[in-house]
Amino acid sequence: MSSTPIPASDASFLDVPSDHPFPIQNLPYGIFRPDAQAEPCVGVAIGDHVVDLAALAEAGLFDHDALDADNHPFHADTLNPFMALGRPVWRAARSTVHHLLKSDTATLRDDESLRSRVLHAQDDVTMLLPVEVGDYTDFYSSREHATNIGTMFRGPENALKPNWLHLPVGYHGRASSVVVSGTPIQRPCGQRKPDDDAPPTYGPSQLLDFELEMGFFVGTGNALGTPIQAKDAESHIFGLSLVNDWSARDIQKWEYVPLGPFLGKSFATTVSPWVVPMDALEPFRTDGPEQDPEPLPYLQPNDRANFDIELEVQLQTPEMDAPHTISQTNFNYMYWSMRQQLAHHTVNGCNTRPGDLMASGTISGPTEDSYGSMLELAWRGTKPIQMPDGSERSFLQDGDRVIMRGWAQGNGFRIGLGTTEGVVQPAQPLDA
Repeated sequence: MSSTPIPASDASFLDVPSDHPFPIQNLPYGIFRPDAQAEPCVGVAIGDHVVDLAALAEAGLFDHDALDADNHPFHADTLNPFMALGRPVWRAARSTVHHLLKSDTATLRDDESLRSRVLHAQDDVTMLLPVEVGDYTDFYSSREHATNIGTMFRGPENALKPNWLHLPVGYHGRASSVVVSGTPIQRPCGQRKPDDDAPPTYGPSQLLDFELEMGFFVGTGNALGTPIQAKDAESHIFGLSLVNDWSARDIQKWEYVPLGPFLGKSFATTVSPWVVPMDALEPFRTDGPEQDPEPLPYLQPNDRANFDIELEVQLQTPEMDAPHTISQTNFNYMYWSMRQQLAHHTVNGCNTRPGDLMASGTISGPTEDSYGSMLELAWRGTKPIQMPDGSERSFLQDGDRVIMRGWAQGNGFRIGLGTTEGVVQPAQPLDA
């Protein structure tokens, strides 16, 4: 399902620096509110601006029946109606927006009245959760991360569970607590059991963590009982977003046996306001790690199914003037690809729907500075992270701000995924 990417030589009539995350080669989708009185609608990022796709439709600039103003796919407060239309319509919309933004296209460039209705400064708008998430699945697809966690808790000789190299392990998360970047994160409360010989206690999590992940949104889903094959999987994937799957490690440790993650994960998951379409990432395809043993046939093919996307995590304590980078890694380390995740998710006949979110699981690389969680970076608290202000962190404290960024570097342009960030707020425990 590959396409011809927008040429690196193409430029917009708007001034977009070469290191900007939103050049004309990107064109990510989001939901924005132009002002406090306006209704939300679908937008596309270009440089420091947002293109109002509803206004473009009202001006009759989309040459596709499914995208005209009468059908209202862009007059919506989520991307779901547009995502449900399928890849040919997604590509038609992208082609139109690209054409209108090109430096040699006069339609917007030379019409001041139209530009004033269509273009909004990003600083002046409010970005909202881009998708109504019906279902959320979190995978566990980084071999380095799974090995690190297994080594900590079971030892290096038993780091990976017997099934891990045969299938993409995952669990069903909580869609209701998926929030957009910038939403404050309240420290969760729950049961903790720090001492094996003592009964559990109730209170705020003391081991609050982040998880650096990428997520993809399902566009067109599948009918119940009809699996999606790996070779067809990408035709069902609308685009990618940065994900921070916040985790309360002490709550998680006590509750996860025998059925897996529950309250230690369901209190918050943060996503970027921008969803980068798959077509924008075509130039950055790459092979993933060699898979041994060879996956079963329904998980093939998997050649060039990974993407070269740089990822970083920054942490800013309340005492710091600026954030400090504590991790740098890459999406191409993923052992199980998105293609394989979706194929496995549906192999039993499970149906997916527009807006379903599938997250990668923590993305860790092979070096200590490329780990994607504080549990790994501070190695279960035994190697605290040293901060520039002289403080140290083993887990997150109240007031800490976590910022995640991702980008794919092209020849003269950069495809950015925006930022995913949140500030930890104090817990609100129940009365004793």
